[in-house]
Amino acid sequence: MRLWPGQLPVTQNEAVTITCYDDLGNPKTHGLEQRYVSPTTGICRKLVVQAVSPFGKSEVPISNHTNQASKIAIWLLANSPIRGWIILKWIGIWLLFTLKLLWSVIWLLAQLFAPIDLADDTGEDTDLYNTGYYKPYVRGFQGQLWAARSPMEHSSRIIEEGEMDIPTHTLYPRVLIIRDPICNEWASCADRDTIIHTKFIAISYRAVDAFTRGPDQEVEKDQFIEEVRAAVLEQKYDAYWLDLECVGETPSEKNRDLYCMADVYRGAAVTLIMLGKSASGEKECWKGWGERVWTMPEALLSSSLCYKFRDREAVTPLSLFELANLAYTNYDIEQAIVNAYSGKDPLERLERLTLLKSAIWRRGTAALAPGITPPPPKLDMIDDSEKSVTVLSGAYKAERVYALMGFFEHRIQPNRSEDDLRALVRLSMANDNDRIAERMVSMLPSTITKTACWYSDDDIYRANLWDILPEIQVAGVTDNGALVIDGCRSAAIRWKDFPEVAFVTTDSLRRTIIGFIPYLSWPTLIIGLAILMINRVGGIALTIIGLVLLIVSPRLFVFSQSGRIVSAQPWLIGVKGVVSIKEVESHLYGGAARGHFPRMYFTPSGSQFSIPERGLDRGGSFRQYDYAKLADSGPDAGHIYTLIDTCSSTMYYFRAQRPPTVCIFAGREGGLGRFVLCSEKCDINELHKESVLRMPTEISEKMELCGWVALG
Repeated sequence: MRLWPGQLPVTQNEAVTITCYDDLGNPKTHGLEQRYVSPTTGICRKLVVQAVSPFGKSEVPISNHTNQASKIAIWLLANSPIRGWIILKWIGIWLLFTLKLLWSVIWLLAQLFAPIDLADDTGEDTDLYNTGYYKPYVRGFQGQLWAARSPMEHSSRIIEEGEMDIPTHTLYPRVLIIRDPICNEWASCADRDTIIHTKFIAISYRAVDAFTRGPDQEVEKDQFIEEVRAAVLEQKYDAYWLDLECVGETPSEKNRDLYCMADVYRGAAVTLIMLGKSASGEKECWKGWGERVWTMPEALLSSSLCYKFRDREAVTPLSLFELANLAYTNYDIEQAIVNAYSGKDPLERLERLTLLKSAIWRRGTAALAPGITPPPPKLDMIDDSEKSVTVLSGAYKAERVYALMGFFEHRIQPNRSEDDLRALVRLSMANDNDRIAERMVSMLPSTITKTACWYSDDDIYRANLWDILPEIQVAGVTDNGALVIDGCRSAAIRWKDFPEVAFVTTDSLRRTIIGFIPYLSWPTLIIGLAILMINRVGGIALTIIGLVLLIVSPRLFVFSQSGRIVSAQPWLIGVKGVVSIKEVESHLYGGAARGHFPRMYFTPSGSQFSIPERGLDRGGSFRQYDYAKLADSGPDAGHIYTLIDTCSSTMYYFRAQRPPTVCIFAGREGGLGRFVLCSEKCDINELHKESVLRMPTEISEKMELCGWVALG
């Protein structure tokens, strides 16, 4: 079935429904259409989107609740009645304006003598007043955490046997292979006193270079071990650590050895790199070794390095710089890491860890081949089909994270049931000063995943992870990989129409008096007509004065509402498609004529479509309207949206898969705030990142704090 731009895929069975629950636990059953939580009632409702080109039942034409008298008055001033046949239309609209003035007088008199209370409980945003805050997001996360930051919180994660007994760090290996010089035999040693007084060599290798899985596997392992022992003796050492022999058999021993592997290579006197056979090509041997996920921490954490090909006797020492040239292909990243660990060009901690993560993420593990980058197994990219990843029996799915954690001060206990993303969240929570997960929330990747949308490897705005100062804290992660965050300031985005915006101008006695005069026109005219038979001269005079006031009333009315706006009700208003500034101004304030109402502005650097002006004053170029319009007619048709912020009088064009209904302030970067635009998934009580905008940080003060929210 072919989908039109912007149309969401639907199930063949239109009767399929889902159930969500409100804050009181009351169930609500509805269809699969996009929903949102009403900021006034907290009820889950069907999302209606105003669009430039409406399509489908959920989209409607752009409309507004702007004060009709203001719009009519501005139109009368902006259009000359002597231009062609417009005089007939002008007179008709002028009569409509005068009738609105008459209705205002009648309403005032009715309220004086018989007050009418028209308050309702429909939950619609009809009241016009300035609260000083955006409409809030009123639904919080209601589920349980799979892993929590605080030990006081319940976590559903299954803790494996012996996990809590693993030490935070270790100064020596749990097991070493030590040679008895008297018997000339190699034996496994677990005695602490012996191990701490023994210098040893740590072995780094690639499994495919040591043995081939199959019937001859054990024979090949034994042969490889004999070659290792011969090389160790040649280096004048009587002890070594090799995972084939030193990693325990029980789950608790395996977890401990994996957890403390970084300490093994830190404590080794030398790390020996055992390569494959040079006959198959030295370059290929180095490349294969360099693509393994564990080889980078093994090399970087070692105090000294040497290498040996299996079909050669020579053991050759080498430096980190030589290693980078031989084994690493992404030289820009690896070179920075090597410089940092060699002391030549030290990096800030977060920058170094970020580069390490990028380098390790490209490498292969026992579960995944080189080049398969996370988010792995459970995640698939937008508009892509499901990717199946085969995980070998007994392998750790989060092996990349466990290799990375050796560079962190605080580590996490290995768990076979978790994937890379959940392990990365746990590692981030354990090392709160780095706040990797919190920083990722504020980033806008080139591709947002359908699940665990908080994850990001890059940023469209070209910011680095360390450039972002997070304003939120991760409270935990759910079973399906959603990030639960605390400390959010959030606001609801209005999509159904443009509301009437309440605003306050500077005080002026002259504008107040002039604003009262148009409402005297009808009473003056009526009184003049009433006394015409009694006092002809006075009646004619009052009638003429009333008519003159009616004619000039549009100008008087507009002038009374002019002046500098000192406060406006904050609103975030969304439109599907690309809307011009003039059209937005007409929908918000009836039009911006002769400086009577505030103009809207383009952002110079807030969105993917932003183009800054090159003049002396900072501002956004009007060319971004054409840029966004072109994108909306190309491959991104149906996925371009406009966001209007009345607080800063700024417009933003952005791309998204679905209309975002919630805006979250997540961090700061480059002098602006990072605001995450999210759609809602009421059935699983999660938000989904649709886009990220760079907006003025000060508007976050007009957003209310909300409870926990889950980004999934």
